[in-house]
Amino acid sequence: MVLVPRGGAWGDRVAAAARQRGLDPVVVPLIATEPPTDAAALDRAVRRLVAAVPDRRASSPSAGADRPDVAGYAWLVVTSATAVTVLAGRVPSLPSGLLVAAVGEPTARAARAAGWSVDLVPQDASAAALVAALPATDGAVLFPRSEIAAPTLVDGLRARGIAVDDVEAYRTVGTGDEPVALDPAPDAVLVTSGSVAREIARRMTPLDPRTLVACIGPGTATDARTAGLPVHVVAPSRSAEALLDAVVEALHQPAPDQEGHP
Repeated sequence: MVLVPRGGAWGDRVAAAARQRGLDPVVVPLIATEPPTDAAALDRAVRRLVAAVPDRRASSPSAGADRPDVAGYAWLVVTSATAVTVLAGRVPSLPSGLLVAAVGEPTARAARAAGWSVDLVPQDASAAALVAALPATDGAVLFPRSEIAAPTLVDGLRARGIAVDDVEAYRTVGTGDEPVALDPAPDAVLVTSGSVAREIARRMTPLDPRTLVACIGPGTATDARTAGLPVHVVAPSRSAEALLDAVVEALHQPAPDQEGHP
Protein backbone atom coordinates (compact mmCIF):
# COMPACT_ATOMS: atom_id res chain seq x y z
CA MET A 1 0.00 0.00 0.00
CA VAL A 2 1.26 3.47 -0.93
CA LEU A 3 -0.19 6.61 0.61
CA VAL A 4 -0.96 9.38 -1.90
CA PRO A 5 -1.17 12.58 0.18
CA ARG A 6 -3.33 14.80 -2.05
CA GLY A 7 -6.77 14.35 -3.55
CA GLY A 8 -8.47 15.84 -6.58
CA ALA A 9 -7.28 15.41 -10.13
CA TRP A 10 -3.65 15.18 -8.99
CA GLY A 11 -4.43 12.39 -6.54
CA ASP A 12 -6.45 10.50 -9.15
CA ARG A 13 -3.63 10.77 -11.68
CA VAL A 14 -0.95 9.64 -9.25
CA ALA A 15 -3.11 6.77 -7.97
CA ALA A 16 -3.65 5.58 -11.55
CA ALA A 17 0.09 5.79 -12.24
CA ALA A 18 0.75 3.81 -9.04
CA ARG A 19 -1.63 1.05 -10.10
CA GLN A 20 0.07 0.87 -13.49
CA ARG A 21 3.27 0.06 -11.59
CA GLY A 22 1.66 -2.70 -9.55
CA LEU A 23 1.27 -0.60 -6.42
CA ASP A 24 -1.83 -0.36 -4.24
CA PRO A 25 -2.51 3.36 -3.73
CA VAL A 26 -4.70 4.85 -1.05
CA VAL A 27 -5.52 8.54 -1.41
CA VAL A 28 -5.48 10.34 1.94
CA PRO A 29 -5.64 14.11 1.35
CA LEU A 30 -3.38 15.72 3.95
CA ILE A 31 -3.27 19.16 2.33
CA ALA A 32 -5.75 21.23 0.36
CA THR A 33 -5.71 24.49 -1.54
CA GLU A 34 -7.72 27.54 -0.51
CA PRO A 35 -7.94 31.08 -1.90
CA PRO A 36 -5.70 33.75 -0.39
CA THR A 37 -7.02 35.48 2.72
CA ASP A 38 -6.92 38.77 0.80
CA ALA A 39 -7.26 38.42 -2.97
CA ALA A 40 -6.77 42.12 -3.74
CA ALA A 41 -3.17 41.69 -4.95
CA LEU A 42 -4.14 38.75 -7.14
CA ASP A 43 -7.05 40.73 -8.58
CA ARG A 44 -4.70 43.60 -9.47
CA ALA A 45 -2.23 41.21 -11.07
CA VAL A 46 -4.95 39.64 -13.20
CA ARG A 47 -6.08 43.07 -14.43
CA ARG A 48 -2.50 43.95 -15.31
CA LEU A 49 -1.93 40.57 -16.93
CA VAL A 50 -4.72 41.00 -19.43
CA ALA A 51 -3.71 44.56 -20.31
CA ALA A 52 -2.91 44.99 -23.99
CA VAL A 53 0.68 44.10 -24.82
CA PRO A 54 2.62 43.97 -28.09
CA ASP A 55 3.33 40.55 -29.59
CA ARG A 56 6.60 39.50 -28.01
CA ARG A 57 6.77 36.22 -29.87
CA ALA A 58 8.00 37.99 -32.97
CA SER A 59 11.48 37.75 -31.51
CA SER A 60 13.35 35.14 -29.54
CA PRO A 61 12.93 35.05 -25.74
CA SER A 62 16.67 35.60 -25.51
CA ALA A 63 16.12 39.08 -26.92
CA GLY A 64 14.07 40.10 -23.88
CA ALA A 65 16.56 42.77 -22.83
CA ASP A 66 15.78 44.71 -26.04
CA ARG A 67 12.05 44.94 -25.37
CA PRO A 68 10.45 48.03 -23.84
CA ASP A 69 8.47 47.81 -20.61
CA VAL A 70 4.73 47.38 -21.14
CA ALA A 71 1.50 47.76 -19.21
CA GLY A 72 1.20 44.02 -18.67
CA TYR A 73 3.93 41.50 -17.96
CA ALA A 74 6.82 40.22 -20.02
CA TRP A 75 6.89 36.79 -18.33
CA LEU A 76 4.59 34.60 -16.30
CA VAL A 77 6.55 32.23 -14.05
CA VAL A 78 4.80 29.22 -12.49
CA THR A 79 6.33 26.75 -10.07
CA SER A 80 3.34 24.51 -9.39
CA ALA A 81 0.38 23.01 -11.20
CA THR A 82 -1.84 24.63 -8.58
CA ALA A 83 -0.66 28.10 -9.61
CA VAL A 84 -1.57 27.22 -13.20
CA THR A 85 -5.03 26.05 -12.14
CA VAL A 86 -5.71 29.18 -10.08
CA LEU A 87 -4.64 31.58 -12.82
CA ALA A 88 -6.33 29.64 -15.61
CA GLY A 89 -9.55 29.81 -13.60
CA ARG A 90 -9.35 33.60 -13.61
CA VAL A 91 -7.95 34.22 -17.10
CA PRO A 92 -9.60 32.24 -19.93
CA SER A 93 -6.60 32.78 -22.20
CA LEU A 94 -3.23 34.46 -21.82
CA PRO A 95 -2.24 37.53 -23.86
CA SER A 96 -0.61 36.43 -27.10
CA GLY A 97 2.66 38.18 -26.33
CA LEU A 98 3.17 36.84 -22.82
CA LEU A 99 6.06 34.44 -22.32
CA VAL A 100 5.65 31.55 -19.87
CA ALA A 101 8.33 29.83 -17.78
CA ALA A 102 7.64 26.66 -15.77
CA VAL A 103 9.92 25.26 -13.09
CA GLY A 104 9.79 21.67 -14.38
CA GLU A 105 8.05 19.36 -16.81
CA PRO A 106 5.12 18.46 -14.51
CA THR A 107 4.27 22.16 -14.14
CA ALA A 108 4.85 22.67 -17.86
CA ARG A 109 2.42 19.83 -18.63
CA ALA A 110 -0.22 21.49 -16.46
CA ALA A 111 0.37 24.78 -18.28
CA ARG A 112 0.03 23.16 -21.69
CA ALA A 113 -3.11 21.36 -20.53
CA ALA A 114 -4.52 24.80 -19.68
CA GLY A 115 -3.88 25.85 -23.27
CA TRP A 116 -0.74 27.87 -22.58
CA SER A 117 2.40 27.86 -24.68
CA VAL A 118 5.48 27.25 -22.51
CA ASP A 119 8.61 29.09 -23.58
CA LEU A 120 11.10 28.04 -20.92
CA VAL A 121 11.63 24.97 -18.73
CA PRO A 122 15.05 24.81 -17.04
CA GLN A 123 16.94 21.55 -17.26
CA ASP A 124 17.10 21.35 -13.48
CA ALA A 125 13.64 21.57 -11.93
CA SER A 126 14.42 24.14 -9.26
CA ALA A 127 13.70 27.78 -8.55
CA ALA A 128 17.43 28.55 -8.59
CA ALA A 129 17.78 27.02 -12.06
CA LEU A 130 14.81 29.02 -13.28
CA VAL A 131 16.40 32.23 -11.96
CA ALA A 132 19.55 31.45 -13.90
CA ALA A 133 17.74 30.42 -17.09
CA LEU A 134 15.28 33.29 -17.42
CA PRO A 135 16.51 35.73 -20.09
CA ALA A 136 17.19 39.32 -19.13
CA THR A 137 14.10 41.47 -19.60
CA ASP A 138 13.06 45.07 -19.08
CA GLY A 139 9.47 43.94 -18.58
CA ALA A 140 8.04 42.70 -15.31
CA VAL A 141 7.59 39.08 -14.24
CA LEU A 142 4.38 37.82 -12.66
CA PHE A 143 4.93 35.08 -10.07
CA PRO A 144 1.67 33.66 -8.64
CA ARG A 145 2.54 31.39 -5.73
CA SER A 146 1.51 29.66 -2.54
CA GLU A 147 1.73 31.73 0.62
CA ILE A 148 4.43 29.36 1.88
CA ALA A 149 6.63 29.48 -1.23
CA ALA A 150 10.33 29.96 -0.54
CA PRO A 151 11.76 33.36 -1.59
CA THR A 152 14.44 31.80 -3.81
CA LEU A 153 12.91 32.79 -7.13
CA VAL A 154 11.80 36.30 -6.19
CA ASP A 155 15.06 37.17 -4.46
CA GLY A 156 17.12 35.72 -7.30
CA LEU A 157 15.32 37.60 -10.07
CA ARG A 158 15.35 40.87 -8.17
CA ALA A 159 19.07 40.44 -7.56
CA ARG A 160 19.43 40.34 -11.35
CA GLY A 161 17.54 43.64 -11.63
CA ILE A 162 14.32 42.04 -12.90
CA ALA A 163 11.05 43.45 -11.58
CA VAL A 164 8.84 40.77 -10.03
CA ASP A 165 5.19 41.04 -9.06
CA ASP A 166 5.21 38.51 -6.21
CA VAL A 167 1.56 37.57 -5.68
CA GLU A 168 -0.04 35.13 -3.27
CA ALA A 169 -2.43 33.13 -5.45
CA TYR A 170 -3.46 30.39 -3.04
CA ARG A 171 -2.92 28.98 0.42
CA THR A 172 -1.85 25.44 1.24
CA VAL A 173 -3.63 24.21 4.36
CA GLY A 174 -3.93 20.99 6.30
CA THR A 175 -7.17 19.02 6.00
CA GLY A 176 -7.70 18.46 9.72
CA ASP A 177 -6.15 17.78 13.09
CA GLU A 178 -7.18 14.21 13.81
CA PRO A 179 -4.45 11.52 13.65
CA VAL A 180 -4.27 9.48 10.46
CA ALA A 181 -3.73 5.77 11.10
CA LEU A 182 -3.93 3.16 8.34
CA ASP A 183 -4.35 -0.56 9.01
CA PRO A 184 -2.28 -2.14 7.69
CA ALA A 185 0.47 0.45 7.77
CA PRO A 186 1.43 1.70 4.30
CA ASP A 187 4.54 0.31 2.67
CA ALA A 188 5.43 3.84 1.57
CA VAL A 189 4.20 7.42 1.94
CA LEU A 190 4.75 9.89 -0.89
CA VAL A 191 6.14 13.21 0.30
CA THR A 192 5.61 15.70 -2.50
CA SER A 193 6.25 19.00 -0.70
CA GLY A 194 7.40 20.47 2.57
CA SER A 195 3.77 21.07 3.55
CA VAL A 196 3.00 17.37 3.05
CA ALA A 197 6.04 16.45 5.14
CA ARG A 198 4.85 18.65 7.98
CA GLU A 199 1.34 17.18 7.88
CA ILE A 200 2.71 13.63 7.92
CA ALA A 201 4.86 14.52 10.93
CA ARG A 202 1.90 16.19 12.63
CA ARG A 203 -0.77 13.57 11.97
CA MET A 204 0.91 10.25 11.18
CA THR A 205 3.92 9.88 13.45
CA PRO A 206 5.26 7.69 14.75
CA LEU A 207 5.29 5.91 11.42
CA ASP A 208 5.60 2.16 11.28
CA PRO A 209 9.35 1.44 11.01
CA ARG A 210 8.67 -0.63 7.88
CA THR A 211 7.07 2.33 6.08
CA LEU A 212 9.31 3.99 3.51
CA VAL A 213 9.29 7.77 3.38
CA ALA A 214 9.67 8.68 -0.30
CA CYS A 215 10.43 12.30 -1.25
CA ILE A 216 9.99 13.91 -4.65
CA GLY A 217 13.39 15.64 -4.63
CA PRO A 218 16.35 16.72 -2.48
CA GLY A 219 14.66 19.93 -1.37
CA THR A 220 11.60 18.05 -0.17
CA ALA A 221 13.87 15.49 1.51
CA THR A 222 15.49 18.33 3.45
CA ASP A 223 12.04 19.59 4.47
CA ALA A 224 11.06 16.08 5.57
CA ARG A 225 14.15 15.71 7.75
CA THR A 226 13.51 19.15 9.23
CA ALA A 227 10.00 17.96 10.11
CA GLY A 228 11.53 15.00 11.92
CA LEU A 229 10.87 12.31 9.33
CA PRO A 230 13.36 9.71 8.14
CA VAL A 231 14.02 9.69 4.41
CA HIS A 232 14.44 6.36 2.64
CA VAL A 233 13.79 7.23 -1.01
CA VAL A 234 14.50 10.38 -3.04
CA ALA A 235 13.28 10.57 -6.63
CA PRO A 236 15.96 11.35 -9.22
CA SER A 237 13.72 14.03 -10.77
CA ARG A 238 10.81 16.12 -9.53
CA SER A 239 7.86 14.24 -10.95
CA ALA A 240 5.29 11.90 -9.42
CA GLU A 241 6.18 9.28 -12.01
CA ALA A 242 9.86 9.33 -11.07
CA LEU A 243 8.89 9.14 -7.41
CA LEU A 244 6.69 6.10 -7.99
CA ASP A 245 9.43 4.39 -10.00
CA ALA A 246 11.85 4.99 -7.12
CA VAL A 247 9.32 3.52 -4.67
CA VAL A 248 8.88 0.40 -6.82
CA GLU A 249 12.65 -0.06 -6.94
CA ALA A 250 13.01 0.45 -3.18
CA LEU A 251 10.20 -1.97 -2.32
CA HIS A 252 11.90 -4.70 -4.34
CA GLN A 253 15.10 -4.30 -2.33
CA PRO A 254 15.75 -5.78 1.13
CA ALA A 255 14.32 -3.64 3.93
CA PRO A 256 16.81 -0.92 4.92
CA ASP A 257 18.46 -1.06 8.32
CA GLN A 258 18.78 2.71 8.47
CA GLU A 259 17.73 5.87 6.73
CA GLY A 260 18.57 5.98 3.05
CA HIS A 261 20.49 8.73 1.35
CA PRO A 262 19.65 10.76 -1.75
